[in-house]
Amino acid sequence: MQIFAKAWGLYALILFLFLMALCLPGLLFVFAISDPDKGLRRNIYFLHRVFSPVFLTLIGIRVEVFGASGIQPNEHYVIVSNHRTTLDFIVNAVAFPRPYRYLAKHELVKVPVFGWVVRRMCLTVDRSSPGSRSASAADLKKALLQGWNIMIYPEGRRNTTTEPLTPFYDGAFRLSMETGKPLLAQTLPDVHRHNRGLAVYPGTVRVIWHPPYLPSQFADTNAFKEAVRADMLNALQN
Repeated sequence: MQIFAKAWGLYALILFLFLMALCLPGLLFVFAISDPDKGLRRNIYFLHRVFSPVFLTLIGIRVEVFGASGIQPNEHYVIVSNHRTTLDFIVNAVAFPRPYRYLAKHELVKVPVFGWVVRRMCLTVDRSSPGSRSASAADLKKALLQGWNIMIYPEGRRNTTTEPLTPFYDGAFRLSMETGKPLLAQTLPDVHRHNRGLAVYPGTVRVIWHPPYLPSQFADTNAFKEAVRADMLNALQN
């Protein structure tokens, strides 16, 4: 089974890069014929609503979503999720009904083919640089106020520990409080059972949406952060 899972994972990686390379000319064409904002929205919509579902289907991963009825179609959100596997960002995209922009770590721009997509469509941050963190905070606020939904992993990076959640950074919660925009928390309780390192195990991945959090409900960023973390931790442990 382990040998099959690693072979399937290698197939998934090759398929991802192949599909991304196949789509690249079309993405470039859309950027070329559209104004920058419309081109960005159209390409992200395609990647989230077409590319990601097709890729997951071809590797045998089905996404089952719970609690999405609380997501309002005309609202813009700060979105957070736990992060344990390399498949998370694709599952995240499929589970949310509209396009959003990721806050991605700067190292991803170095990945062949995929790095170009990250550079053009995501907001990036180098967490080791105070200047980069400050600039990314300003970029996130600007994008949110321009009508984008923003996706942030509050743990900062993929959780490789034995703990269900690592400590949260303040950024997503501060962004919600400073802009007044509600926050959505998405918990992936079992995706790590379907993706461990290179290995991929076909099956159903659950996504749990928590009811939207209004920043006005909390006294400060720390109270906000800890309340959301407690709810996500509870979902992971039940």
